[in-house]
Amino acid sequence: MKTPLKMKLGQPSWRIATGGVEAFVTQTGGQVGPVTFNIGGKKIQPFSVAPWAEEETDRSLLPILKVLRGDFFCMPFGGNATEFKGEKHPVHGETANARWRCESTHAGGVHLSMETKVRRGRVDKHVFVRPGQTAVYQRHVISGMSGPMSFGHHAMLKFPDHAGSGLVSTSRFVSGDVVPVPVEDPAARGYSCLQVGGKFRSLGRVPLANGGFTDLSSYPARRGFEDIVLLQGDDRAPFAWTAVSFPAEGYVWFALKDPRVLRQTVMWISNGGRHYAPWNGRHVNVLGLEEVTSYFHYGLAESVEKNPLSARGHATSVQLDPQNPLTVNYLMAVAAIPGSFDKVASITPARDEQSVVLTAGSGSEVVVPLDLSFLGITDRKLKPVA
Repeated sequence: MKTPLKMKLGQPSWRIATGGVEAFVTQTGGQVGPVTFNIGGKKIQPFSVAPWAEEETDRSLLPILKVLRGDFFCMPFGGNATEFKGEKHPVHGETANARWRCESTHAGGVHLSMETKVRRGRVDKHVFVRPGQTAVYQRHVISGMSGPMSFGHHAMLKFPDHAGSGLVSTSRFVSGDVVPVPVEDPAARGYSCLQVGGKFRSLGRVPLANGGFTDLSSYPARRGFEDIVLLQGDDRAPFAWTAVSFPAEGYVWFALKDPRVLRQTVMWISNGGRHYAPWNGRHVNVLGLEEVTSYFHYGLAESVEKNPLSARGHATSVQLDPQNPLTVNYLMAVAAIPGSFDKVASITPARDEQSVVLTAGSGSEVVVPLDLSFLGITDRKLKPVA
């Protein structure tokens, strides 16, 4: 069964929905957004959609930027400015730029596919929602390819326009790094503020370029700058998470992954630091929480070649085998929180194995129904690593 495309914020898209979630998946780039969650009598739309989504833009604008919204799957992840053994991939790969073919749809899900051209192979995309849950599940299956590859998800949240409206936290990470070269060039009307090459152990204390430190766990902040950092995850943990609580708005957003498949988290902190088209200083209060196996946002060549992360023993690419498809599972969810709930301190499986428990630093808890087994980690002990 195939349902027709609908125009949504300038893009032909497939609609999927249950009582708790309505989501759109674009034909171009397979980008998931906008997404509306129904919680506590409120309609929550946590994801960013580019302000130029319905504008007439220059024809040279890359498809990924024209569509830019929600979350999308990148392969290879990154800018891909450098060719890799004759392969010249677009920014974040064909999966984020080319058109997807619909294999089947139903009210709560869509199955799309793509035959890639730069490196021959196939990618199957499954996006679905489930009754009684406020979660979006995504599965990508890469088959028929060989050779090294970087990849990842590119979720982007839009924060309410008041300082510190969102509280950001993650499961344990073993190291934190600021990009090794500047993200933006003032001569090209782009600006960054973090210390290039800076190291940190906590989101609460990250070095600034002009001295001192800043807190990346409270956002929005630092208006007028674009910055990127990378968190190296703990691959001993049964699963990993990233979360943002919005106490004033009464909800929390979180994402779950297998840290042996998606090994790093790239944080793209976009708060009006780009003054060139199409950004023009208006892409503000957006935070990309991007779950990847990649060396920052640079691309395939930099992720495959020896780099400071791989030199420390952390994989920044994987070797694809055409006989053994790679499956990448990822889920995002939203839940209502009480007034006493502040920053997420932990996410653990509930005893019924049909939900997870989010515990705040204040000790407040919320239980969120979802299928943790979707991540493919049921053969491991689902308890946090100390």
